[in-house]
Amino acid sequence: MQFQYKDQIMASSARKNILKKIKQALDKPVPLPFEDTDAAKDVFINDNIDLEILFAENFSALQGRFAFCESRKELAQQLQTLFQTRKWDKIFVAEPGLRKMLDAEGLIINDNPDLAVSDAAITSCESLVARTGSIVLSSVQNGRTISVYAPVHICIACMHQLVFDIKDAIELVRQKYPSGIPSLITFASGPSRTADIEKTLVTGVHGPKEVFCFLLQS
Repeated sequence: MQFQYKDQIMASSARKNILKKIKQALDKPVPLPFEDTDAAKDVFINDNIDLEILFAENFSALQGRFAFCESRKELAQQLQTLFQTRKWDKIFVAEPGLRKMLDAEGLIINDNPDLAVSDAAITSCESLVARTGSIVLSSVQNGRTISVYAPVHICIACMHQLVFDIKDAIELVRQKYPSGIPSLITFASGPSRTADIEKTLVTGVHGPKEVFCFLLQS
């Protein structure tokens, strides 16, 4: 009992010393290092590189498949060729505007299959980040599961959606949704991949095995 009492006294004393030091530190705060650093200054600088070229290079480096289309008609033709080559006939498209645009160009997509058994899913996006080669998606456009649940994700984007860096993409979302940003914003950088299994890179474990990006000039 005597040893236990001494332990309690020592613990109480140590606690008081710690609280005393914390109080002293708060009364005399240590000056911040590099206080003159401009936090608003951009870390990454765009050296006047065309954003579409920069995005294509970085997206392809992440095993994404990139295609440039000068018109909607060319887009429909490239998609049709892709579907025929891969023998895909179960294409999931949840966005009515996207389906209407493809139908108008002669790419007739049958009634939506169950996403779980689809060959590929087509979505639009919020923007494309050139510096990281990322596709920015939101829950407002296509929900939370389409771009990660389908075995193949096909994204259709336009030139005006290209931005240089992540902060530019976030600002674009804020401008588009002034009443409140979407509950989920996803930055998809190529197909899903992991190296958790014996340090061997494996794709398609937690998401699509392939990601295509078709960039429309107009």
